[in-house]
Amino acid sequence: MRFRHPDGSIVHLSYCTNVHPAETLDGVRAQLRDHCEPVRRRLGRDRLGIGLWLAREAARVLINDPAELRALRAELDSRGLEVVTLNGFPYEGFGADEVKYRVYRPDWTEPERLAHTTDLARLLAALLPDDVTEGTISTLPLAWRTPYATDPGAARTARAALTMLAQRLDALAELTGKSIRIGLEPEPGCTVETTADAIAPLTDVGHERIGICVDTCHLATSFEDPDTALDALTAAGIPVVKSQLSAALHAEHPHLPEVRTALAAFAEPRFLHQARTRTAAGLRGTDDLDEAVAGGALPDSTPWRAHFHVPLHAPPAPPLTSTLPVLRATLARLVGGPVPLTRHLEVETYTWQALPAELRPRTRTQLADGIAAELTLARDLLVDLGLKELP
Repeated sequence: MRFRHPDGSIVHLSYCTNVHPAETLDGVRAQLRDHCEPVRRRLGRDRLGIGLWLAREAARVLINDPAELRALRAELDSRGLEVVTLNGFPYEGFGADEVKYRVYRPDWTEPERLAHTTDLARLLAALLPDDVTEGTISTLPLAWRTPYATDPGAARTARAALTMLAQRLDALAELTGKSIRIGLEPEPGCTVETTADAIAPLTDVGHERIGICVDTCHLATSFEDPDTALDALTAAGIPVVKSQLSAALHAEHPHLPEVRTALAAFAEPRFLHQARTRTAAGLRGTDDLDEAVAGGALPDSTPWRAHFHVPLHAPPAPPLTSTLPVLRATLARLVGGPVPLTRHLEVETYTWQALPAELRPRTRTQLADGIAAELTLARDLLVDLGLKELP
């Protein structure tokens, strides 16, 4: 979905396909047929943007077989789908029964991460629509905090990898005329947990093609103020490469038994759901929601938030809610001003099948309806901010 900003530039809105498990190229094609095109049809659009997730195996097939890449591009066109951004955070196994800490490997200290991200950049340059010259890729925020924090060479290794990536992106732009940018995506528990944590390593790299991806669920989980965060990034000259529009789980009164019970329903075995609370002494947290719910790990006199991407249009029932207000405030700053701070927006609710059983979509039709409803909400927010939806 495309929108014209009041300054005349084009802002792209997509939804991320990591909600649909697929490790192979055949699986990706099935996503396009069974999910992405039906969502487009529900929205009544001739064209729908998707934030494509290509696992390692699918990416390698496309890199090694130009005919397969041309066929994928043709299929996207025929189904009315376009790709301007990729989710390069998960490497493989994102559809496994248990993902948890595995999603952070390989990290930016390991050569596989640089190789995979280079592949993704080459693929995105080939998949971009003919009238689009800029693509973006989100990636993990260097590494999970351990063992990175105790390795004296880790920061140097990661910086060297990102510097090498920037050089490859420069060469790709010269070769193809397509500018691909990479955004580190701060996430609770990682080396770069907040936008503030991103400033020093990105300043060290110091390249316009390496910036930040602002995920509004992660921002909210860490209790970051959108204005403060974006002001600091702007002052530091760190580009907001893309933003993932998502909402976290919020519990205003975690000391109440009924709130603990409601939260416990969201503690599930597949994904990691980091929990945070803000105290006078600073931010406190746990690596997973079940640790917080069990009691004793977190102070419960202040609100809790959990890294659980809840559907944008359907916040959980009381006594819980979502951090949709943080998304609204962030979006207003990102694209509501005289010049957009980013032009790539991606709805990323990958947890539909991890919701409590009574909230999960039971059919493809229900899932497509839910994703279309999220995109409709995002579209309405953009129109309210003065952007004009394009055909």
